[in-house]
Amino acid sequence: MPPEFPDFRLGTVLATSFTGTLSERHGDAVERIPTPHRLVDWLAVSGLAVDSCTTAQLDLARELRESVHAAATAAAIQDALPASAVHVINERSAQGRAAAILTPEGKRQWRLGSASCVEDALSVIAADAVSIIAGERDGKLALCASPTCRAAFFDTSQSRTRKWCDMNTCGNRQKKSRFHANRRRNPVSAD
Repeated sequence: MPPEFPDFRLGTVLATSFTGTLSERHGDAVERIPTPHRLVDWLAVSGLAVDSCTTAQLDLARELRESVHAAATAAAIQDALPASAVHVINERSAQGRAAAILTPEGKRQWRLGSASCVEDALSVIAADAVSIIAGERDGKLALCASPTCRAAFFDTSQSRTRKWCDMNTCGNRQKKSRFHANRRRNPVSAD
């Protein structure tokens, strides 16, 4: 991938991974799908390969991303779901023509109605969001403990007490920050 683009932060849950295409929402926001081609790249690594994407389709994707983020955040804090977010998620879910298929290895894979239909890929993401927000899957929605991130993520850990959307980024950054703060408070003499 070109060096001018930030890496994708991929998780195991499609809908919340998609919301991670905009990170550090409460700090210096990082847009990970700034161009239509970059959305094509994200969809490909997420098992939803499409041939192309227009600027209008990128706008639809970003609208879905923000709607999933808003609804997942509300669900995580047990607040009412925003009606506008629910509307967008439902519209995107209903507009697609994707089908779940079984591979010879016994895995689920998505077959899109057309290789160039971003809307089909978005419908899969929206359906995944419906599944986790409605509580149909084993796990719970939570918010990242990083004050600059606060991303919604789907916690499938055994204890359901995970604190970070991604241990390698937000968790590591917070642990480093605490370590350095402790060292400043308790300097070790070099005797």
